[in-house]
Amino acid sequence: MSNNRILHTMLRVGNLDTSIEFYTNIMGMKLLRKNENTEYKYTLAFLGYGEESETAVIELTYNWGVESYDLGNAYGHIAIGVDDIYATCDAIKAAGGKVTREAGPVKGGSTHIAFVEDPDGYKIELIQNSQANSGLEG
Repeated sequence: MSNNRILHTMLRVGNLDTSIEFYTNIMGMKLLRKNENTEYKYTLAFLGYGEESETAVIELTYNWGVESYDLGNAYGHIAIGVDDIYATCDAIKAAGGKVTREAGPVKGGSTHIAFVEDPDGYKIELIQNSQANSGLEG
């Protein structure tokens, strides 16, 4: 059996503080570590629902002075399993987050999904936990 696993997904962000606030206060992640590279003018922040040694996390990269990026058309989304997708969407909206697709069944299936957008426009798919590993989210 292999010890390979996904470590993190890196996203370039235009405002690190705003992004950290979104992923911690709205999405419920913890800021695990943050480090600055003054020589090459960038700051990294690692966030997740558990420790990096146990689960995949998100790496936010802020290149000093760059406020926005062209997200391109190849990137899809990050998927997060949640216990109650309807309550999660309500909590995200109450905290000021942007739900771009309300919770409900996926077209042509029974898996319940929703989509949220972070401050930089990255899409996050929420999938009801009982269905998160079914492969039916589309």
